[in-house]
Amino acid sequence: MNNEELELSVLRSLGRVTTQKTIAHELGHSVGKINYVLKALAQKGLLKVENFYTNENKMQYRYLLTQAGVEEKIVLTTKFIARKKAEYEILQAELEMMHNNPKES
Repeated sequence: MNNEELELSVLRSLGRVTTQKTIAHELGHSVGKINYVLKALAQKGLLKVENFYTNENKMQYRYLLTQAGVEEKIVLTTKFIARKKAEYEILQAELEMMHNNPKES
């Protein structure tokens, strides 16, 4: 998974997941890596980090996408779909070639 795909995965998970640990588990990365990505996204202005002051656990945060974050999520999703579509087309061409030339496979 490249950096853009990881950022997209983190951005997509923010609406469903509440903790860095849960995001890390869901995406198969370390909490440290997720923390690094979240901080980078916040520095880019793509998400806003809020502390739950009323919560007993003062280390619990809420991550909210900014308008720039929503726009970046759209851009990254579009790039991801284009990349996967290109991969699919290459595989389709290879499969068709194998069907047309079964002895050369």
